[in-house]
Amino acid sequence: MILRPASLVDLPALAAIGRDSFVAAFGHLYKSEDLNTFLEMAYSQKGVAQDMADPNRLYHLATDGADLLGYCKVSFESPYREHSDACDPMALNQLYTAPGATGKGIGAALMDWSLAEANERGKDAMQLSVWSGNHGAQRFYRRYGFTKIADIDFMVGNHRDDELLYELRLRE
Repeated sequence: MILRPASLVDLPALAAIGRDSFVAAFGHLYKSEDLNTFLEMAYSQKGVAQDMADPNRLYHLATDGADLLGYCKVSFESPYREHSDACDPMALNQLYTAPGATGKGIGAALMDWSLAEANERGKDAMQLSVWSGNHGAQRFYRRYGFTKIADIDFMVGNHRDDELLYELRLRE
């Protein structure tokens, strides 16, 4: 497995794996119009390109040299900071593996990278949101020491999901 920063040449693969991973895990939860609206915003090549151009965001990839196996996206300034007394939290916005690639250490490698990035930048916490029904992801995050700090909403089109906000304190 090779870990590396994303570049614009990765845009088609990033959009595809984001879309495929989201639909495989959560597509059954939504009406097609809500799902399609969200996918166009979040996982179209245009949407991913806008995210990649944001200086507050960084994508990191896991590849096997030829294919994209997974990725994570972080925001250097967490949009969830009002839910915590952390002074300078970073957010892990997405941590996805290709459908069928779960359980192969890809998520752990990307999580380790995101936490190292937060530490290198002197952040005092890492925050992330997870769907309340995604118990496997919740177990994964708890293994890293994340704890739930708030209940929040996540919109997919006009559909509101119950999300859990997790935080890992990196320093006091």
